[in-house]
Amino acid sequence: MIRFLEPAWLLAVVPVLVVAGAYVWRQLHRRAYAVKFTNVDLLRELAPRGIGLRRHVVAAAMLLSMLIMALGMARPSVDTKEPLERATVILAIDVSLSMNATDVTPSRIDAAKVAAKDFVKQLPASFNVGLVAFAKSANVLVSPTKDRAAVQQGIAGLQLAEATATGEAVFTSLEAVRSVPTDGASGLAPARIVLLSDGYRTAGRSVEDAANAAAEAKIPVSTIAFGTDAGTVKIGNQTQQVPVDRQALQQLAEVTNGMFYEAATKDELRQVYKDMGSSVGYKTEPREISQWYIGVALLFALTAAGLSLLWSSRLL
Repeated sequence: MIRFLEPAWLLAVVPVLVVAGAYVWRQLHRRAYAVKFTNVDLLRELAPRGIGLRRHVVAAAMLLSMLIMALGMARPSVDTKEPLERATVILAIDVSLSMNATDVTPSRIDAAKVAAKDFVKQLPASFNVGLVAFAKSANVLVSPTKDRAAVQQGIAGLQLAEATATGEAVFTSLEAVRSVPTDGASGLAPARIVLLSDGYRTAGRSVEDAANAAAEAKIPVSTIAFGTDAGTVKIGNQTQQVPVDRQALQQLAEVTNGMFYEAATKDELRQVYKDMGSSVGYKTEPREISQWYIGVALLFALTAAGLSLLWSSRLL
């Protein structure tokens, strides 16, 4: 969509419209004068066939040239999406034992790995990407980096462990964001935490405290509740149900101004990451296209001059 950065300059169109109106008025009065010329045969000899139409074509081209130049003075632009400089995405993945459930084929953790790798591939090369794994505690496996191979390797090597420290995952992700070099800029890098989990918190600080900390840092946490309520996992000799804690994850997203998603299958999880990739870490910037207007205006001006030379041997 085209918008104008300095719309006040659109007033430059008014003089062009005045000139156009004056031209039309002049042509109407010229026709009235010509009717008074009673020697029609002589008039036809003096005014060769088609010369009036040619004159109007030249005038129309010149008026269009002036109109487009007037619009160009208002600095027309189109909106483009640009990756944020220093933008950072922290991918926090639950590696608790419940992620071994097979209600999502081949298993929750294997499906999560595939979808996470796809997500990392979608992100612009200028983004920093970090990887946090959490079970009883949370650890930064890959510090924020532009090295996609390191992140992919980290995802492939995820190992399951006991317990689920969802709150710790957020606190650890915030520390990872703070580790991003400032590069001379003030404040934290623009960042977002993407947290995938399938169960209830059983260790570490509360999700509520983590949500408040992320909100204070103005870092949104987008959460993905992964799996089904029918999921089960065998721990030792016992089979345990591992339902998804949607309420806590949704509240975490809401408090931090993030987005909450649900995914019950591998394909749904891939779609969530695909949709998320289009909304993470971009800013809309106007890109000025005045040169397009100037080019088109020049084309019309050259057309007017060329036709005038061709038909009347005069420049205009």
